[in-house]
Amino acid sequence: MATQLRRTPRPDAAAAADAAAPAVSPWSGAGERQRQREAKRNAVLSTAAQMFNERGFHATSLDDIAARLHVSKPTLYYYVKNKDEILLACVDKGLRMTLQGIEASRAAGGNAVDQLRACMQVYAGIVMQPFGMCLIRVGDEEVPEPARGELRRMKSEIDLAFRRLVAQGVEEGSLAPCDPKMTAFVIAGALSWIGRWYQPEGAHTPEEIAQQCIETLLGGVLARAPRTTRSTAKKRAASA
Repeated sequence: MATQLRRTPRPDAAAAADAAAPAVSPWSGAGERQRQREAKRNAVLSTAAQMFNERGFHATSLDDIAARLHVSKPTLYYYVKNKDEILLACVDKGLRMTLQGIEASRAAGGNAVDQLRACMQVYAGIVMQPFGMCLIRVGDEEVPEPARGELRRMKSEIDLAFRRLVAQGVEEGSLAPCDPKMTAFVIAGALSWIGRWYQPEGAHTPEEIAQQCIETLLGGVLARAPRTTRSTAKKRAASA
């Protein structure tokens, strides 16, 4: 007669725990999927900005961007519509970083020169980053309408921020009398140009470059006569 095998009943507590345990889904929740998609979209934009800076917008294709990311070209279309959208997003990021940094510098307080120096530091630092560099190296004419008008409006906000600080400094007496509009153009133009010649592998760090350029703009390039102290003046008078 065959021996029947009997299953040993599991303890009631263990069985109840198994029944109460939620099933583990292999799919991420909506929030996690959105975070992953945003992270991958940012990777596409960052890579594109670097390649636009290296090769130029027109010389960079979606195939080039996909190859550097080690994905297929169709994969890119899940995150962006076309190359124009990528360019617009890169330039927009550079502008918003700049405006937010300038606003934070002004909100920190201080006199006009302190705020101007802080804003210059922010601006110089951003134009040496991929999105800021893309903002400088890509011309407005390469951005399609109607976004071109919005980008020009945002750029004018940067210009107006510098103008206000220059005018405030002149009024306070901390800056020499000047035309705020012309001076703001000079400051922004000089700092913007860093984004064209800066090379990450160069001899100077971004901080050193920004500091040197700011000191040159604020202090000028002409040698200044050393200040004569009272003791020096007395010695000169005695020997005369």
